[in-house]
Amino acid sequence: MSTLATSFLTLLGLVLSFLVLAWLSWQISRHLRILVAYITGSIDFSTVIFFLILLPGIIIHEAAHWITAYVLGLKPSQFRVWPKPQGRFIGLGSVKVRRGNLWQDNLVGLAPLIVGSSLLALIGQRIFFANQVADAILQGHWTEAFRDFWQAISTADGALWAYLLFVIGNAMMPSVSDRESLKPLLIYVTLAALLYVLLGLPLSPLTAALARLNPTVEDLTGAFIFTSLLDGAVLLAIYLLEVLVGLRKGAKLRS
Repeated sequence: MSTLATSFLTLLGLVLSFLVLAWLSWQISRHLRILVAYITGSIDFSTVIFFLILLPGIIIHEAAHWITAYVLGLKPSQFRVWPKPQGRFIGLGSVKVRRGNLWQDNLVGLAPLIVGSSLLALIGQRIFFANQVADAILQGHWTEAFRDFWQAISTADGALWAYLLFVIGNAMMPSVSDRESLKPLLIYVTLAALLYVLLGLPLSPLTAALARLNPTVEDLTGAFIFTSLLDGAVLLAIYLLEVLVGLRKGAKLRS
């Protein structure tokens, strides 16, 4: 297999692992709020509980917006970290930023994802050796992967680092407003890539650039897979609690 094909497969693995993590994050947000609302009978209280659980990650998310906007000269203001209804959604924080050009707006919008992914890779590789777990999964050695995963989070401070990984991974996802300028950027990048291929420009510079990025991409993929395992365990626990609470509610109604 050529170097270019290998690099594209590595990038595909990164994209797929991120999509899995994003889906799990959405499911956790939805089911955790349902669970707390079911127990307490208050949708507002469930939002506050979810906010408090993710608070460190939310602070990092909004701080990434603010710092990036400040560096780009977009005069950030009104730093807010607290739930607030925003149309059909509930925002957990916000930063008011002056509009810039397409690249500036996307850098500000994607800053939490970039910072969050970097922190996931740093914690995943330095603390949990996430690539070892990811490699075991990709090779189909699920028993070995779950054993390594459990050993990693069972260390003396493993629970604390796992919590940081969880809150950063689930709070870094771009909000609706963060994604506003992303569509035109993707269109421009896609057109530029097609033009590059149609003009028959040499692929060697692209191949070399992707090859240099491979170690970083592999670290990010490993961190996303490890965080997805963590999210999967949390989501399973939430599902089980939903069933347990549902059964108890049903038993009370029948009595």
